[in-house]
Amino acid sequence: MDSVTQIALGASIAGAVAGPRLGRSALAIGAALGTLPDMDVLIDYGSAVANFTQHRGFSHSLFVLAPLAIILAWALWRWKPQLSLGRWLTLTGLVLLTHPLLDSFTTYGTQIFWPFGPPVAISSIFIIDPAYTLPLLAGCLFFLIRPPARTAVTMGLLLSTLYLGWTVAAKQIVTERVTPALADAGLEQPSLLVQPMPFNTILWRATAITDTEQVEIVTGFLDGDRPLNLEYFARDPALAESVAELPETRRLEWFTNGFLSYQRRDQQVTATDIRLGLPGAHPFTFILAEGRGEQLAPVISTRTPRPSVKPEMLSLLWSRLTGEAPTLCLASLSIPAPEQTCS
Repeated sequence: MDSVTQIALGASIAGAVAGPRLGRSALAIGAALGTLPDMDVLIDYGSAVANFTQHRGFSHSLFVLAPLAIILAWALWRWKPQLSLGRWLTLTGLVLLTHPLLDSFTTYGTQIFWPFGPPVAISSIFIIDPAYTLPLLAGCLFFLIRPPARTAVTMGLLLSTLYLGWTVAAKQIVTERVTPALADAGLEQPSLLVQPMPFNTILWRATAITDTEQVEIVTGFLDGDRPLNLEYFARDPALAESVAELPETRRLEWFTNGFLSYQRRDQQVTATDIRLGLPGAHPFTFILAEGRGEQLAPVISTRTPRPSVKPEMLSLLWSRLTGEAPTLCLASLSIPAPEQTCS
């Protein structure tokens, strides 16, 4: 999740655990601990792919954060002994461990079991979701105005947790909605990713991939019985095979669970993470190799500039979310005219 959310979550937990004893300083301590795992963004691992796939790695591992919580609890107890060592351990443990657990509900991929196993990406909540964050911020605001406001921060935590549970249920409902449509289109067992569209859990995006094609569906809870619109994008298995043995390609395939699109741009071969962003506005594209024809040479990966997003994108999303617009074409990031379909 975004930094504001992680700060608010950490502050809320600290306020609930230690607010009556520490007052407003509990929020500051919780906020600092809540953002600590994300300090790994300051590390340069040597290439764009390494930086991308190592983020949310060791610093988000439960096997690293659990012992770190013990060390920090002891240090904080020595600093502020008015809180018992057991209470400090409850605070540090809950704040540090909930950070990666919350991140694992997003699509990016969180290595909570590092160095064992693949990243975890439940993909039920967008990286920024006001419906999750606002109850936490409200509880913290009440605490700042009238500390310790333990009931307020506890209610904020309860509401945000219930909302997180709703996201998992909503994803299952959408998955059951799109699966028959994909089967009717001849995709009975594709690799399938279902995730919410930006900033909400009312409108969802389903991405199905095979070796040769990518199919996108946008559907929402306000669509009623409207038929699903399937949008098709070609995939190039030969190009994917040409770079399949490169170490950075294998790393990307592992991290994204195969949700990559390979393109040739002039003399460069690129791989795009199609899980994040939207077609035409995917933020993570990496240059993996250079050369003409089949004479490709691996390069130290670099990331291409992030594509610009149309200023009217928020209004388009709102129109589609509310059901005012029956279709959103992802290829052009536009709403087709009545009686028209996505080309």
